[in-house]
Amino acid sequence: MGTTLMDFEKPLEELHDQLTKAKQIQEKGKVNVKAAIKDLEDKIAKTKLEIYSKLTPWQRVQLSRHPERPYTLDYIQAITNGSFMELFGDRQVKDDKAMVGGFGDINGQTVMFVGQQKGNNTKQRQYRNFGMPNPEGYRKALRLFKLAEKFNKPIVTLIDTPGAYPGLEAEERGQGEAIARNLYEMSILKVPVICIIIGEGASGGALGIGIGDRVLMLENTWYSVISPESCSSILWRNWNNKERAAEALKLTATDMNGLHLIDGIVKEPLGGAHANPAEVFETVKEEILKNLSELNKLTPEERVNQRIDKFCSMGVYKNE
Repeated sequence: MGTTLMDFEKPLEELHDQLTKAKQIQEKGKVNVKAAIKDLEDKIAKTKLEIYSKLTPWQRVQLSRHPERPYTLDYIQAITNGSFMELFGDRQVKDDKAMVGGFGDINGQTVMFVGQQKGNNTKQRQYRNFGMPNPEGYRKALRLFKLAEKFNKPIVTLIDTPGAYPGLEAEERGQGEAIARNLYEMSILKVPVICIIIGEGASGGALGIGIGDRVLMLENTWYSVISPESCSSILWRNWNNKERAAEALKLTATDMNGLHLIDGIVKEPLGGAHANPAEVFETVKEEILKNLSELNKLTPEERVNQRIDKFCSMGVYKNE
């Protein structure tokens, strides 16, 4: 269990404290507390299951932002067994540290990885601009997409951003155009493209690397045009209604899957991805390999046509 607890996880705190004390007594060997330890472990497992079986949309948003949740580079390093070779720069302005990418090997298959990277501490968060890319970040991503296409290598994007950077300088350098260009270019890439939301999927910042043959969401992530807090501040002029906004936005993986806006949900360990990173890394790797196997059977023309049809059909309905 992580050291940081969400507010809805508080019932577990006292049980873990009791378990720690019981184990300390057991280590001293003066009293046999094996039965007590087993009882506490059972209670923790039962309480955990109760909590995580009925999470609200807002609670899933909180889990997606958990400070101990693994980030893009954690996934890439684990999935590629350290074979990842990072590439830098957009060849126009500079290297955007909020967007990372490069080639890595999965079971003998070379894949281009691209994703937003948040920081693990205050200094790293500033260095990574809190995972909010500037236009050069999206142009860097596009350069890497085209490089992968040139060498006929599949692409995997890992999405985790509170949004594209909204600063004046980003707008001056063409933030909207950079994201729009990526939407167009990704829709016609000839190689397989798999997009996975591993944390926050906010607005155009996420969509800028989110056009793929397969779009997947981890169980405790969110994907929406706006964050619950921002939605609340617009509609109610404060953040007090963020839980209500999260419910209304239909931003969870279950909601998105039900609306046919994504292609599948990736199961997380009980307690969230941070509770067992090794397990979620392996699960994501298996999903990538499974979907690549399916996509490699199609011709480039079939993939492009299916990709375009999928996104064009979103939001379209027929009256029966």
